[in-house]
Amino acid sequence: MTHILKKHPPSLNIKAGYIAKKLIQKEGLNAAQVDIVPGAAGGPKGLGIQGLDQAIFGDFFSQAKQRRTLIGSSIGSWRFASILAWGAKEGTERLADLYTNLSFHKKMTRHDVGDVCRNMLENLVKGKEQQLINHPDYHLTILSIKANHIFQSDKTLPLLASVMGIVGSNALARKHNRLFMQRVISQPNIEQQFKVNDEFTTLYQSLTEKNVMPWLMASASIPVAMSAVTDIPDAPKGSYRDGGLIDYHIDLPFESKGIVLYPHFTDHITPGWFDKMLKNRRANPMNQARTLLISPSQEYLQSLPLGHFPDRKDFTTKGLDQNERIKLWKQCIAESHRMGDEFLEMVEKQNFADVIKSF
Repeated sequence: MTHILKKHPPSLNIKAGYIAKKLIQKEGLNAAQVDIVPGAAGGPKGLGIQGLDQAIFGDFFSQAKQRRTLIGSSIGSWRFASILAWGAKEGTERLADLYTNLSFHKKMTRHDVGDVCRNMLENLVKGKEQQLINHPDYHLTILSIKANHIFQSDKTLPLLASVMGIVGSNALARKHNRLFMQRVISQPNIEQQFKVNDEFTTLYQSLTEKNVMPWLMASASIPVAMSAVTDIPDAPKGSYRDGGLIDYHIDLPFESKGIVLYPHFTDHITPGWFDKMLKNRRANPMNQARTLLISPSQEYLQSLPLGHFPDRKDFTTKGLDQNERIKLWKQCIAESHRMGDEFLEMVEKQNFADVIKSF
């Protein structure tokens, strides 16, 4: 009797900006083209692309060694830091293990949540600070924000008033977020520098062994849920918070000379965290002209145990206890190697042009 193996539907969505699309149609995709890699905010969703990260940072980039700029916001910066500290396989596995085994409860204060996350960060990369600053292959760029006016406070009333103000002003235009915050870009003080010229005030800070940990912590410090980070060495006095508030999925004018390769957990780019509630607020096509976005297909997501990637809401989902959540997250992370394998197969076959969609 002949057994017919069931074939999975494609696990990846492939989208490209107009320059990236033309380049890949003409030359195919090769590692030497890639000079920038963004990493989005999104909490544990970043764990869902572990297999894709391992394929890209392990197998694919090893085909053409060169220095690449990694631009991370919130969990995106932690993903990259762990890869720089430990390598593609061990780094992504370390991040997944630490995050999956976190435990939160409803009575925790902002300070308590911050302590849990700070402990995770220390277990993730503490002792590897020099590797993060002076990595031979990667230029780590960390995105955070500096709070303005009453948004600096961690007291409940001014904090909630700030959030309400941001929601209202952002609905009018994204640029109004600058009333409440400024972007901060922290990176090693070497010749290769990532710069941004847009409607926000951007502060530039030098990453050092003394401040790389505080900057990583600031990049992931969600307001209301966590306290702001203060007293960062060599930085202006102030309150620093999650980079995703301005740069959620990182819609920036990348000055790439080749391809911006973007492994992402969704098939669209939402500029800022508060833009999630505005369905028409999408990426600027000119910013993403050289971007190749690699993300999970809807069929793949629906095939996962929870029907989605790991999510912060899973910590408090009714009927889902800690042990069951950990089990389901581990299954989801294990499945992600399908995406990595499919990406490497596409690189080998060079059939991207057959499936690329435009932004």
